[in-house]
This record gives sequence, C-alpha cells and structure tokens, in this order.
Amino acid sequence: MTACKSPLLPATDDVFADIPPDRPVLIAGPTASGKSALALAIAEAQGGTIINADALQVFTNWRVLTARPGEDDLARAPHALYGHVPGDAAYSVGHWLRDVAPLLETARPIIVGGTGLYFAALTEGLAEIPATPSAIRAEAHDRMTREGREALLAELDTATAARIDTRNPMRVQRAWEVQRSTGRGLAAWQDDTPPPLLPLARATALLIDAPKDWLTPRIETRFDRMLDEGALDEARANLAAWDATRPSSRAIGAAELIAHLRAELTLDDARAAAIIATRQYAKRQRTWFRARMRSWRQVPAA
Repeated sequence: MTACKSPLLPATDDVFADIPPDRPVLIAGPTASGKSALALAIAEAQGGTIINADALQVFTNWRVLTARPGEDDLARAPHALYGHVPGDAAYSVGHWLRDVAPLLETARPIIVGGTGLYFAALTEGLAEIPATPSAIRAEAHDRMTREGREALLAELDTATAARIDTRNPMRVQRAWEVQRSTGRGLAAWQDDTPPPLLPLARATALLIDAPKDWLTPRIETRFDRMLDEGALDEARANLAAWDATRPSSRAIGAAELIAHLRAELTLDDARAAAIIATRQYAKRQRTWFRARMRSWRQVPAA
C-alpha cells in the first residue's frame, strides 16, 4: 500500500539552483506541507539518501496513518529510518541521534521531517540525560491524565519553564520526568550539551512555509485519503495491543480511530477529531519553527 503524499512543490527548480549536490540537506515543515515530495525530488535530481526526522514515522505499526513513504517512493530513492522501530518500543530523540550518526558518514543525507527537536539535537547537540525509569513515566502519564498539563508545569524549575514549549503536553511531561528522575531541571542538562553531529553551517537547511489557510484543506484531504487507503484497518490491527502510553500511540488519529473501533465515537466524529488534532499539531509545529529556525531558508508552499 502506498501512503498518500503531497504533490511536488512547484518551486522545486528554484530550490535546486542553490543546493550544492555534495552538501547535506535538511527539510523541515508542518505536517502535510509537501516535505517528502521535495526530499524525493532532490534525491532523484542530485542523489542522496532520504533520512526520516519524524518521531512517529519510525514505528512499524502505523504506516498509513503517519504517511510513511510508500513502495513507489521507496523504489525511487534510498530511504532510511522509516518503520524500523517496533510499535511497543520506547524511542526518543537520543535513540534517533544514535541511529542517524552512522548515516551521516556513509551517504549524502537528505534529512526530512516535522519533529523540530530532532533537527535541534542534530544541529545544536543533545544533552546526555539518563533514561527515565518506567515507574516515573507511568506516574507522569497518570498525573497528566488526571490533573492536566498545568499541574506538571507548576512543578518545573523556572529556567526550564521559560525554555520549553509550555503549550505542548509532551514537552511539559518530558521536562517533569527529567526533573523528577534526576533531581535536576531539563534546562541545566541542556546547558551541558556536547557538540552537534551536524552543525547548521555545514548543511543546506530548508523550511517549508505553509500558511494555515493553505494547509488546513490539505490536512482534511490527506486524512480522508488515509481512510481510503486503509487507516481504519491499520487501527484495527493495533486494537488488541493498544496502549495509550506508548510513544507509537501518539500517531495523530490513532486514538480517535481506536475509540471508533471501541464504539466510543462514530467514524464521522473520529474523523473530525483527528483532523482537529492534526491542525493543532501543525499550529504547534509552525510556532516551534518560527521560534527556533529563523536562520533556515524558507521555501514557500504553493
């Protein structure tokens, strides 16, 4: 089955003119903005290996719902770090950084995705924070469910609270877990960050600028295509082993489709909720990119 992809960006030729063919390429942008199509066009024109920088496309159990490249795309250019992690496994930015490190030495990387933290770790370095014990992770999830983001945020140290995206529940929970398990704030760990694997000055960094009004209908159309291509069957295959605390369960639309299969939502309601969740995620991505990727070259989406 081939996951739905965005059409090629019309500005591709203009983009190519300024990309040295022997230089690593970084492509970031919100969900459904055409990142993968641009990466594929560059790989076909100039060579290179397309490397995933999306925190959910790494998992084996959600192919359609995370819009992983389909068989046709995989045949057109080398791809790496897609669907290589079991759905019941933990996977963090630290895991990704270790996985991507050898690929930087063996291929011309074209790194594409919407997980800003992956790009930050790659180009700015990643603090070597000890793994969070499962008991503390479970405690954090339970408190987040019962008390909400604000309760955990109130317990963070001032420096960390000022640095993270406080509107993102995942980031708040992660910061709380670090502080709870190590006795030290996330900001303090970040201040001890080692050198980056790929400094931004050594790469061509592209950020797709996708305005809300342009992106919203694409999000809706893409989710409908996902349903047509088997997203509900994919959810059904995950139903028996569903665990909302797993990282793979954060695939947008997964919880909504599981709720439908459990007769908690109609399919229309599940679809509507998933589209809203995707739009909210895209908004968080755009906010993060504006704050952290100001030096990246913007590529207009059209």
